[in-house]
Amino acid sequence: MTSERRFYLTTPIYYVNDKPHIGHAYTSLAADVLARWKRLSGHEVFFLTGTDEHGQKVEKAAEAKGLDPQTFTDQVSQAFRDLAVRMNYSNDAFIRTTEERHKDACAALWKRLEERGQIYLGHYEGWYAVRDEAFYGPDEITEKDGQKFAPTGAPVEWVREPSYFFRLSAWQDRLLAFYDENPDFIAPVSRRNEVISFVKGGLNDLSISRTSFKWGVKVPGDEAHVMYVWLDALTNYITALGYPDESGPLWKFWPADVHFVGKDILRFHTIYWPAFLMAAGLPTPRRVFAHGWWTNEGQKISKSLGNVIDPLALVEEFGLDPVRFFLLREVPFGQDGDFQRKALVGRLNGELADALGNLANRTLSLLQRNCEGRLPEPATTASEADRAFLAIAGHAELSAMVDELLNQQKFDAALAQIFTAIREANGYITREQPWALKKTDPERMRVVLRTLHDALRVFGTLLQPFMPDTMAKLLDQLAVPAEARGLDALATPLPGGTSLPPPSPLFQKIQGEAA
Repeated sequence: MTSERRFYLTTPIYYVNDKPHIGHAYTSLAADVLARWKRLSGHEVFFLTGTDEHGQKVEKAAEAKGLDPQTFTDQVSQAFRDLAVRMNYSNDAFIRTTEERHKDACAALWKRLEERGQIYLGHYEGWYAVRDEAFYGPDEITEKDGQKFAPTGAPVEWVREPSYFFRLSAWQDRLLAFYDENPDFIAPVSRRNEVISFVKGGLNDLSISRTSFKWGVKVPGDEAHVMYVWLDALTNYITALGYPDESGPLWKFWPADVHFVGKDILRFHTIYWPAFLMAAGLPTPRRVFAHGWWTNEGQKISKSLGNVIDPLALVEEFGLDPVRFFLLREVPFGQDGDFQRKALVGRLNGELADALGNLANRTLSLLQRNCEGRLPEPATTASEADRAFLAIAGHAELSAMVDELLNQQKFDAALAQIFTAIREANGYITREQPWALKKTDPERMRVVLRTLHDALRVFGTLLQPFMPDTMAKLLDQLAVPAEARGLDALATPLPGGTSLPPPSPLFQKIQGEAA
């Protein structure tokens, strides 16, 4: 398999200072959908997620719980593993930064940077935010009631300590040239402009070690220092592929095709990470995509307001696949979004139950009643109405459009394209009235029902990455064999006479709520 048919994508590794929330579920869901789509397209995929378990924040959170850091991280990391299982993510690996292989990878990268003259020992002093694990310049600091704050709202304190530094300033021009040569590296475009503006403002050398706490990866040759949490964390993406063994079986996946991140950690992934890699003589990732944040019914989400959205509670109430669908359907990926219960109910009832579910049930019920539960032969002729419908819902055209949109991480637009075709299918069945054709033109009835069945197969196949369990149920009802559920298989019609099982509802409407 050539490198063009391999695909490596990652979520950020999630910080284990608290339990998972909707933001974590959202990022991983986007990665999962793209991973599943690439597999449907015939790619060899490696999809990585995991947990970031070092740093002062974790050390303090563990202390507040009365636990040692390793016990604390074991517990919280498991919660993220459980989320991945419950949300039906198809990740190929789950990495923890407390694993020995990761510590070895970090040490190897450090030594490589050191050997290349990219690291030196000095002292650092400045305004440091424990919550962000980051230093901020004086021009970024605000003050209120005697307390100084970072731009993120995190309190800062003045810190002075010995530190190893990475020569980040030496990479400013090369980073700008890299962004210019790789215009798709940072997405969406608005985020790209932010990063370029920041780098043009000037880069200082980066403090990459700490002596004020102990919970981290030890610096090789100087164990009084632990590595800066971001050098440690970012290395996970190559640890999982076997680094420093570049001859290992998984290294073929590097460089990553997409790193999915929240917008709050974009700079780390688009400035520090490519600089570290270029300085080490390693290939850079092809793309970093930063999504936005969710609010809850118009309010910023915070623990103090008590409005944190638990993704597992949503799944318990509405079902897994409707929640997966809604999160990527409602808001353009990359923009901020507002979670509204009525919007979720509206999508579930209107698009899933009424548009798709009802279409499937009507078509399959008519096939049971009027075609003895067997699939009619593929149509040999097509009317003008058939051709107009297939121009929108035909497998080749629709698959190509969805593929193009998903390669740009336009999940909502891809779903909109599919549901445009589903609405057209509902219009087609209403106009053609196959239930009436049984008496007046039974041959035409069979053509219409076969055309609708073929369209449902296309919809079910294309929607598998978004709603894998429900679309498996639909494809079962359409009698599509398990080995014929990839994109390439859509070009091969199912044989006429295939026995169809009795249909059953795909979605349950939410009753008694205004959508």
